Amino acid sequence: MLRSLGLFLALLLVTIPLAEAQSTRLVRQPSLSTTHVVFTYGSDLWIADRDGSNVRRLTSTTAVESNPHFSADGQQIAFTSNRSGVAAVYVVGIDGGEPTRLTWYPSGSLARGWTPDGHVLYASGRGTAPSNYHRLWTVSPDGGPSTPIPAPWANDGSYAPSGDQLVIDRMRRWDTEWRAYRGGQNTPLVILDLETLEETWLPNADRTTDVAPVWVGDTIFFLSDRGGVMNIWSYTPATAELQQRTTYRGSDVKTLTAGPGGLAFERDGYLHAFNPATNSANRIDVTVRGDFPWAATRWENVTSRARAAAISPTGKRAVMEARGEIFTVPAEKGDARNLTKSSGVADRNPIWSPDGKHVAWFSDAGGEGYGLHIAEQDGLTPPRRIDIGESKLGWEPVWSPDGEHIAFVDDDVRVRVLNVEEGTVRTVDSGGTNLARGRMGLAWSHDSKWLAYSRTAANNFRRITVWSAEEERTYEMTNPMADAFAPSWDRDEKHLYFLASTDVALGSGWANTSAIQADPDYAAYVILLQDDLDSPFLPESDEEPVEEEESEEETESEDAAEDEAKDGEESEEAEEDEGMRIDWDGIEERTLALPMGTGNYRYTESGPAGSVFIGDFGTLQKFTLDKGEAEVFARGASQPSISADGKKMLIRMRGQWKIVGTAAPPSDGAKALSITLRTQLDRQAEWQQLFDE
Repeated sequence: MLRSLGLFLALLLVTIPLAEAQSTRLVRQPSLSTTHVVFTYGSDLWIADRDGSNVRRLTSTTAVESNPHFSADGQQIAFTSNRSGVAAVYVVGIDGGEPTRLTWYPSGSLARGWTPDGHVLYASGRGTAPSNYHRLWTVSPDGGPSTPIPAPWANDGSYAPSGDQLVIDRMRRWDTEWRAYRGGQNTPLVILDLETLEETWLPNADRTTDVAPVWVGDTIFFLSDRGGVMNIWSYTPATAELQQRTTYRGSDVKTLTAGPGGLAFERDGYLHAFNPATNSANRIDVTVRGDFPWAATRWENVTSRARAAAISPTGKRAVMEARGEIFTVPAEKGDARNLTKSSGVADRNPIWSPDGKHVAWFSDAGGEGYGLHIAEQDGLTPPRRIDIGESKLGWEPVWSPDGEHIAFVDDDVRVRVLNVEEGTVRTVDSGGTNLARGRMGLAWSHDSKWLAYSRTAANNFRRITVWSAEEERTYEMTNPMADAFAPSWDRDEKHLYFLASTDVALGSGWANTSAIQADPDYAAYVILLQDDLDSPFLPESDEEPVEEEESEEETESEDAAEDEAKDGEESEEAEEDEGMRIDWDGIEERTLALPMGTGNYRYTESGPAGSVFIGDFGTLQKFTLDKGEAEVFARGASQPSISADGKKMLIRMRGQWKIVGTAAPPSDGAKALSITLRTQLDRQAEWQQLFDE
């Protein structure tokens, strides 16, 4: 019996090379005192002299330390750490040592700075259930109870030197890197009078992204993308003067802070000090040297990171993408293979050729943009790269059973067909809406002459569409008033299955609030592709048999019928040579609902001839035409992939990958096979590539 594939994927990580001649990059969140600069690197706190020399490590944990802020005397640093399991605020002296924990509430707390009277200012969602929005609190650096600021909603803030006013940023943004965002997360910065609770809004008529406010003297400095790139701006409350202080182009200014030593920010992965008097900045170069146990060479279990997966033609192996690498894994005997070994490269969506000789996947290796890579299945030779032209990305690659073409959907929702031998790509259709990208359900017929998929029409309903490779044209197979998707061709070359609903109602208008509660059920259907096929669901009636004597005429009639049958078989063999036939006249009348209940079905997969697998969010059913009923095949199942011969299935069941037979439901006692996969991850190379781009 085939053993299951419980992937125990592991990655071999290599230690980061240390910068020699150049200063260390990806140093973040600086804060200045008159004598030091504190920053984060590798999720730890580091401190250096103001000129960047004498770099020392203040924390050394597997936790994430962030948001350091110097106290007014420059002797203490408030910061955030999740070392206790939840983000909490700590303080540590500039000479290091054991930090003191200041917040103990189960809700996370984030350090934001210091108050004029020497308390730590932090943001937390404590006491805001069920909405879970942030408010500002203060706590003594010696510990003790926290005091809420009388601002009902605030994620960040900074006190005026007098302590009677506070500038606040209300919004906790879920995507801080969304450039040119002008949506509802953009709220004006607010000056709050702590005595009268009167609010003054900073100018924000264009709904720009204004963040990281800090109050220095009589001026408020903040980051804004008013010019398209995030730069430092200032606002003077006394005169209402708004001024741009830096004019960087390209990359944004990040994490503006104010300490006793002045303003500091991060840009391009380097630390900078900013002089408001001259509107100038100087870079502080630091060279970090230390032990990084989190990046040391080690085995790491990445089973949960295995995403796209496909089975080999006979089920002997599976191909999987895990953390941007492509692996093939044996069902029982042999070793796993890393086909790519390409740290810093995105390798995606692997598929196996029908003859088992090759594996194909999309990759951005080589710096030439996304292309389709095809390699020998043993991984011993470099892959062949095929340019996919104007397509920037690719989804849902499917190899035609004859091995000649690969179809996929690109970033513009175009259905494209690639000729494997010639390396040419052409567009055969378009998906209608970018919401369909990656969800069109491309499926080749088993004679490689038809490509089926769902295409979104003007009414937002999907229709099953097929492209004829011989005629180079498309046909619509389903009614325009039904939302139909997930086509699968039967291996008997007589039937096509799909899912559809005629009661989608408000669910078709996904972008309006009326669609929020829409939850349509879908039914499974079968199309009889030829007009001479009988319905598989004809009514049956039990009758008593009656024996009758055969006359001479009846015998002659039977002989003639046998001759006709032989002629019919010869005709069918000739038709098989010509490929599968689809009779278009009356095809809608030959579309039948499978006799099974409706449900929240998500996909179909072609099984052995005369059967189809139908799945929802956890249960996989198998429907067989000759039985006329569906049976539960597996529970807790997802991502099925059927072998080319229809006999084996790769499936994820309760977090484990398994290869099982398609004839009968898999055994719950199937033993998992542990596989060790290795790759090298050069993080320094990845980071450098990120900045270079």
